[in-house]
Amino acid sequence: MRVPGLPFPPGVVNFPQVALAPPRRNRGSRGRYYPRDDMLYICIPAYDEAPTIGLVLWRIRKVFEEYPREYEILVLDDGSSDATAETLKPYTQVLPLTVLRHEAHRGYAAALDTLARAASKRTRYPRRDAMVLMQGDFTDQPEHLPELVKRFEGGADLVVAERPAPPKSAPLPVRRLRRVAPWLLRPFLRVPGVADPFGTFRLFRIAVVRDLIKAAGDEPIVRWSGWAANVELLVRAAAHSRRMETVPLEPRYDLRPRASRVRPLADAMDMYRFGRAMRARRVTTATT
Repeated sequence: MRVPGLPFPPGVVNFPQVALAPPRRNRGSRGRYYPRDDMLYICIPAYDEAPTIGLVLWRIRKVFEEYPREYEILVLDDGSSDATAETLKPYTQVLPLTVLRHEAHRGYAAALDTLARAASKRTRYPRRDAMVLMQGDFTDQPEHLPELVKRFEGGADLVVAERPAPPKSAPLPVRRLRRVAPWLLRPFLRVPGVADPFGTFRLFRIAVVRDLIKAAGDEPIVRWSGWAANVELLVRAAAHSRRMETVPLEPRYDLRPRASRVRPLADAMDMYRFGRAMRARRVTTATT
């Protein structure tokens, strides 16, 4: 098996054609070095994503060749039962990649918590650095990363990628849940300025992530599952953010080989219970 874009099979250790840039500096597509003061931690929860995770990583690398920024990729293998671990291994030799692992499958909320804490521990400059959450199944497009980063560099503490109405190519469970989720949440909770609080693809200033962790203490930063976990994370992060921005970005559902894991009925019930638990909570940014 060959890894796409690598000059040698995975078992070969010497990869001279793709040598990484020195720490805290990033090599542009023409070989120049661009000193940066900020670090981007690209955080990807992965559970049985062997068919796609390698290509996602390589596309992230291609993005930052054309859009030079200092970055590190953190992938959380959440107890995968397929070849996710084996697929990730050769990429650790040629990319700024750290693979974290849950020995048993603990779920999406636990994956978010582990990734956030790992990014927070790595940073030296929490006000300068950022954490980006994205999926490893091609739904979130690596080519959209610069749109999030531009708004962060413009001063936003929290950047939310908003998805338009799901196209007909979206899986039926996604379309069904997207239709009812806003209706279920509206009586209990609203996030001002955010039309789509349900997606994964977001950027957080690390200072905000540290505030979340401090507020949670020994508890996880989110407790709900599925889309409700994404809304919970947004609500909690917004309370520590001075400035929040949104950007419309189109997800891709047609590139993912596996079936959707969205369970419309169960996830809708989770959303309803989450909304009731958050009843009467007014969501604001830190300076509102």
